[in-house]
Amino acid sequence: MVLWDFLISVAPRVAWPGGSNTIRFMHFPGWETAINWRWVWLVVATFLAGVLNAVAGGGSFLSFPAMLNMKILPVQANTTNTVAIWPGQLTSVAAYWPDVRKNLRAAVLMGLAGLIGGTAGAIVLLNTPQTTFLHLVPWLLLVAASIFAVSGPVSRRLERMKRARRERAGTGQAREARPRHMALFLSAIVVSFYVGYFGAGAGFVFMTLLGLYGYEDIHVINALKVVANLLANGVAFVIFIVDGQVVWRYCVAAMIAAAVGGYVSASMAKRVPQPVLRALVVVIGLGMAAWFFWRQ
Repeated sequence: MVLWDFLISVAPRVAWPGGSNTIRFMHFPGWETAINWRWVWLVVATFLAGVLNAVAGGGSFLSFPAMLNMKILPVQANTTNTVAIWPGQLTSVAAYWPDVRKNLRAAVLMGLAGLIGGTAGAIVLLNTPQTTFLHLVPWLLLVAASIFAVSGPVSRRLERMKRARRERAGTGQAREARPRHMALFLSAIVVSFYVGYFGAGAGFVFMTLLGLYGYEDIHVINALKVVANLLANGVAFVIFIVDGQVVWRYCVAAMIAAAVGGYVSASMAKRVPQPVLRALVVVIGLGMAAWFFWRQ
C-alpha cells in the first residue's frame, strides 16, 4: 500500500475511463502506464486453474469467474473457459493409454457416453438464456464444490467396500464383483451431460461411478474417467467453436496460462498432500458460490 500511495501522490491526474479497471498514470511527458486488472486476474486465475487441474481438479472454480469478470456474456464465458482448459486434458490420455488399451470395451462405452452426454449438455447450454444461466451460476458452483467436499469421505467408503468385497471373495463367501457396463454407460451419459453444460467437479463423479459399478484398480478408474471427460468436453469444444461462441482474445491468453500452470505444477503434486489440495479447492469453490449469491 505504501507503493500505491506513492504512485497516487506523484500522478498529476488519474483517468478511470468508463468505470473500467484501467488506471493510467501520467507524470512524465510521453510516458503512460496502463494496467488492466481484469486481464491480470484472468492470466493469474487461469494459471492457478492449470495448477489445480493438474494436481487435484477444480480449476474452473477460478478460471470461469475470471472469464466472466471480463464483462462477456455468461454463456460465452462458460464456453470460452471450456475451450481454454480442454487442450490441457489431452496429455492425460497419453499418460493412461496402457490402461485404456487393456480395458478397451469399457473405454469405448465411456467415450461414447461422453460424446452423447457432452453433445446434449453443450446444445442445452447454447439454448439457455443468458439471464437464466447467470442465475444458475452460483448453484452450479455450489453443487460442484459440494461434490469436492464429499469426495474424501466417499472415496474412503468405497475403499472399505472394496476391501470387504475382496475379503469375502477370499473366503469363498462372495463372488468377485463384475462391472455392469450398460448401467455404467447410462449413468455416464448423465454425468457427461453435466460436463457439456458446466463440468466443474465431474471428474470425481466419474470416479465414484466407476467404483460403485465394480472397478477397483485406481489406474483403470482414472483412465476411464479421463476418456469420458475428454470426449464430453471435446465434443462441447467443437460445438462451441463451430457455433461461434468463443471469445478468442480471452481464450488464447487463458489457454497459454493454464498450460503453463499445469506444466510447472508437476513437482507440486508429489509434495502437497491431496487432502490439503482438496480442502483448498472446496474453500475456493464455496467462496466463489457465496460471492455470486451475494452479487445476485
